[in-house]
Amino acid sequence: MVSGMKRVELERFTGATADDLIGPGLRLLFVGINPGLWTAAVNAHFARPGNRFWPALHRAGITDRLVDASKGMAAADHQHLVDRGIGITNIVPTASARAAELSTAELLVGAERLRETVARTTPKVVAVLGLTAYRQAFGRAAAAAGLQPERLADTELWIAPNPSGLNAHATLDSLAADYGAIAHAAGIELFAV
Repeated sequence: MVSGMKRVELERFTGATADDLIGPGLRLLFVGINPGLWTAAVNAHFARPGNRFWPALHRAGITDRLVDASKGMAAADHQHLVDRGIGITNIVPTASARAAELSTAELLVGAERLRETVARTTPKVVAVLGLTAYRQAFGRAAAAAGLQPERLADTELWIAPNPSGLNAHATLDSLAADYGAIAHAAGIELFAV
């Protein structure tokens, strides 16, 4: 648990938020479904140990090192992402134990919030990590993973698998391949791994 926190202590972060990681020169905005309790507790995206987001980014060559956000985002890692033009936000800003706890209404409101964020920050590419959540939030029941025919606030839109360990359909290698292709589309030069 986070610094020795027990499950009941983590539950007090239900409804809390995690700060968006968005800096100047944003090229690629990764979009999670919503923060988990661990993420809210340490205010760092995809922080739960076992989440495959950071290992996938490193394996893809998007980061030059494996980021460990489990105790919060180190300043050097935060700056590395900003310098690379990489940002992170969520469809729904409030934390829950599982994304499945979100209502359709929360997802619809989150979609509007995301449109506003994308219009304000103008990344080259947006990557929503979670096909089912995207379908619900944006009313696109037939959407498939990959590059979307529609744009989001005039920005290229990709849908990719969620890196949660609960998503058994995606492997670390397949996540790295998907995320690497998206980073390439955003014009981010990949590190050799």
